[in-house]
Amino acid sequence: MGLPPRLGRLGRYPHLRLGLDGPSSAAVPSSSAAPGPAGPSSAALSLPRPSAAPAGPASPGPEPCSPQATVNPPAVPPPVPRPRRMTTRAQAGIYRPKRLFPALHASRTGPVRLEPRSVQEAMQFPEWDAALHREHDALLHNHTWDLVPRQPHYNVLGNRWVYRIKHHTDGTIHLYKTRLVAKGFHQRPGVDFRDTFSPVIKPVTVRTVFTIALSQGWPIKQFDVNNAFLQGPLTEEVYMAQPPGFVDPQHPTHVCRLRKAIYGLRQAPRAWYTALISFLLEFGFQKTKSDASLFVYHRSGVLLYFLVYVDDLLLTSNDSAALSTFQNALAGRFSLKALGDVDYFLGIEVIPTISGYILSQHKYMVDILTRFHMREAAPASTPLASSATLSLNDGTSPTDAIRYRQVLGALQYLVYTRPDIAFSVNKLSQYMHSPSAYHWKCLKRLLRYVCGTISYGLAIRRSSDPLRLTAFADSDWAGNLDDRTSTSAYLLYFGSTLISWRSKKQRIVARSSTEAEYRAIAHAATELEWVQNLLTELRQPLSVSPTLFSDNLGATSFSSNPVFHSRMKHLALDYHFVRQLVQDGRLTVRYIPTAQQLADVLTKPLAATRFLLLRSKIGVVDTTSILRGRIREKE
Repeated sequence: MGLPPRLGRLGRYPHLRLGLDGPSSAAVPSSSAAPGPAGPSSAALSLPRPSAAPAGPASPGPEPCSPQATVNPPAVPPPVPRPRRMTTRAQAGIYRPKRLFPALHASRTGPVRLEPRSVQEAMQFPEWDAALHREHDALLHNHTWDLVPRQPHYNVLGNRWVYRIKHHTDGTIHLYKTRLVAKGFHQRPGVDFRDTFSPVIKPVTVRTVFTIALSQGWPIKQFDVNNAFLQGPLTEEVYMAQPPGFVDPQHPTHVCRLRKAIYGLRQAPRAWYTALISFLLEFGFQKTKSDASLFVYHRSGVLLYFLVYVDDLLLTSNDSAALSTFQNALAGRFSLKALGDVDYFLGIEVIPTISGYILSQHKYMVDILTRFHMREAAPASTPLASSATLSLNDGTSPTDAIRYRQVLGALQYLVYTRPDIAFSVNKLSQYMHSPSAYHWKCLKRLLRYVCGTISYGLAIRRSSDPLRLTAFADSDWAGNLDDRTSTSAYLLYFGSTLISWRSKKQRIVARSSTEAEYRAIAHAATELEWVQNLLTELRQPLSVSPTLFSDNLGATSFSSNPVFHSRMKHLALDYHFVRQLVQDGRLTVRYIPTAQQLADVLTKPLAATRFLLLRSKIGVVDTTSILRGRIREKE
């Protein structure tokens, strides 16, 4: 007989009912007991409790099969724990994208953010409140704007305060700095702005001037312009809202008609550069053709070199009196801050040594590793493994392209003083559009190498002999697996100082290793020509023509042989200017064995032994002993 539907699980498993009724509950009647006339009613679920036994001798009791029989309840087994069901992200209400690299997204352990997020919050702290008023007073003193009534046709730009804490090289706080920045992305071309380009000094020029100053014994002075962008007058009509927190109570609805440039405007760098160049030309400087941000003063045997990188200025001269005269004139025209001898320029620490300088980006490397949570990573001996074979389709899964580009973008500026990672950065940058997990693995190895060489920098050496130009050119024939193009590289020395280097993928597939090497020689010769023109404008002509070394006999012979070879006749004519330079005596191309080819470090991944040898020869040195010596002197 089937059980009624109401019984459910309790009817199917009697021991559960007994467990609910308690240990004194009677047993369920056997299935052979017939129900009453009314059928299986709810009364059938009420089991009779056994009556008290009468006094006297015990009776044997009813038969087991009779309806009045009582049975001892079976032992109730402990409840079986049900397995815990997994809760998915959707059931928990989590719809954020899954982070594939938890180590990179871990919370940073460090000081609490000190920069305020609003002007109201900044005014609650004395340091930031003083910085705000100092910047606002400078704007008013410089007569940056005029308050005018607002008109309907004005394109009024918004603005905001930007806060930044500037640190010393040891990490201590140097200055609480604030700037009023206009929202220049609301400007209209042809109405609010026209020209925006402003040149900056080239890295090769900086290293070249450093080498000349060291060899001649000239001092190198550094200056910083206060509110540099506020020094440039505007030729366009630009309107801006009043700065937050400093609205004029008498004219709250007026707007600012800008008379001079302000940070955030598209034409602000151009306006500052125009104002500075006008002053330099009036003083007697000449702008060089090789570098638009290098200015040379040459009169009566006096030489002054003036280097401009936005508002960071460098000055060196062979005459200390002329240097002081120009410094005073510059300070009288612009609000200038004299920083003394150069020691920290564009985030690069200039460490003086017995033999010259060491350019180190130690703080920048620490910031990169801390930002991407690789500060405590295990160091690697080389930037890339010698067995690394990079290709676009390597079979691994895609990776986070945004984070991949962020890391490579940060490493681009590190190449300024670290030529040993130039090839790795260039190679990994070729896959920024579609990076894979293997590319990310190689990029993390590069960060581990930076972590292990965080105290290394580029040596700028003093030379007592006449300075000469020497170059090394090399290529890796068909080293790119995707399109079988080659990689060109060169190293350019001025005296014993490495001043220029490059590692770049060739655009055309070379039919032979000689062709690839000849293209590398042409690229190096182009750089040599530019440096020679730069030295001529610096009044430092060379007494000996430059020498270029290559480890390919065919390319070396082809650069001086006027006869066209059948395998090389397809080369573009612009590459054959190397032969013209050799014939004119302006360049010498020589053969060098592969074991002595220094540019090999910029063409392919090398084994650790070979890489460390070449790294020491190209001028990348450790600054640990020098830094310890400085600390010992202070103590």
